[in-house]
Amino acid sequence: MKILRYIYKAYWMFNIKIAPVYQTWFTKLLFLMNGVKYGKNLVAEGIPFINVSLNGSFTVGDNFIMHNDKFHNSNGRREQCMFKVVNDAKLTIGNNVGMSATAIMCHQKVTIGDNVMIGGNTVIYDTDFHSLKADNRTDSKSDKSNTAKAPVKIHDNVFIGSHCTILKGVTIGECSIVGSCSVVTKSIPPYQIWAGNPARFIREIKQVYETVSL
Repeated sequence: MKILRYIYKAYWMFNIKIAPVYQTWFTKLLFLMNGVKYGKNLVAEGIPFINVSLNGSFTVGDNFIMHNDKFHNSNGRREQCMFKVVNDAKLTIGNNVGMSATAIMCHQKVTIGDNVMIGGNTVIYDTDFHSLKADNRTDSKSDKSNTAKAPVKIHDNVFIGSHCTILKGVTIGECSIVGSCSVVTKSIPPYQIWAGNPARFIREIKQVYETVSL
């Protein structure tokens, strides 16, 4: 039984330590095939889903890390990250960003700043996907042309908990925090904590300034 345990542990260690090297190479290939511009030190643990239209734009900064499988996303759901950019939409991810099993559907513009952390199974949508009028939804062309869209912007140093939904037109201010399982329907000012469905203000975050004596 102990031998089987060692074999099992070796299997896990391979997937945690060695497999990401090859998964990162393959992800870089997927980026190239989709015209994605990416920076230094990209790390992909598992393989993401990527689909960028010929007229779309997807840019990733330095030190981007994403968790895409059960070996690196142990918060209860085992999904890959998904990035879909349609038509001439623009998706931009800054430097030092990390995410797990995150889905970003970009139909107009999604911008994520530097030093942003996005928890497992969070979704970010800049579109309603369908028209709000029933008559429009009976015809695919009418439905598509009458679907509301609005840019999403997530500023620097934001922390978004797991299982959140960020909807169209939302701006999340610098250093703010979104609690797990929140549905964000309106913009969040800087240095605030919001949570709930729909997300609401919880409290302010104090700005801390440290003085260092030399």
